[in-house]
Amino acid sequence: MKLSDAKAFLGHQVHVCRYREAGTLLRWMGEDLRGKRVLDVAGGDGYWAGRAAKRGAEAVSIDLARRKMLYGRTLTHAPPLIESDALTLPFADAAFDAVLSVCAIEHFDDGGRSLDEMGRVLKPGGEILMSADVLSRADEWPKLRDAHRSKYSVKHTYTHESLGELLGDRGLDLVDHSYQFRGRAAERLYLSLSAYGGRIGFNAAAPLTPLVALADRRAPNERGSIVLIRARRRF
Repeated sequence: MKLSDAKAFLGHQVHVCRYREAGTLLRWMGEDLRGKRVLDVAGGDGYWAGRAAKRGAEAVSIDLARRKMLYGRTLTHAPPLIESDALTLPFADAAFDAVLSVCAIEHFDDGGRSLDEMGRVLKPGGEILMSADVLSRADEWPKLRDAHRSKYSVKHTYTHESLGELLGDRGLDLVDHSYQFRGRAAERLYLSLSAYGGRIGFNAAAPLTPLVALADRRAPNERGSIVLIRARRRF
């Protein structure tokens, strides 16, 4: 394994939330993606688009972070990486069977505009599989909340209801949703890691992943730190 592949694996899969988050979105997308065109919006180094490509998809990733994309081109299973703004996608209408976006919309000034574009390039019957920051209890810990928002340039937060409404206005129906870090202790862990730990902290906390997943299964699926969304474009 190349050093760049090992670093990508650590950053994306040895992570207390990212593997479970993106892994769920890919599971919803399907194990066999042969013949499918998949777009990853704000996909950074293209790692998760590359996972879709390994399942047979014709996958492409867009982002504005050139440094991440240059790094992504060194990966063994690098998909095509295109420098592009998520608010003005350089693709034709109905060009993709699925659109993936992992915790990106909260960083956009205009989340609705990004959903306009995702919906525009999606074929009828195609699906958007995305996640977003919720931070349901963040006001309980204002210092952690503010540190997280500042560090990761979080401009908006969402719930499955608010995203469902935005998607519905754009001709997409909410099919499924799932929250992660649902309990109070789990959400504080997430905010603490993001505020003070960064990628190293999230990776160091990876042994806690089974405990967080178990706690999530036992808690109501109604709030948490991150929401995962599956929505389908109407015919």
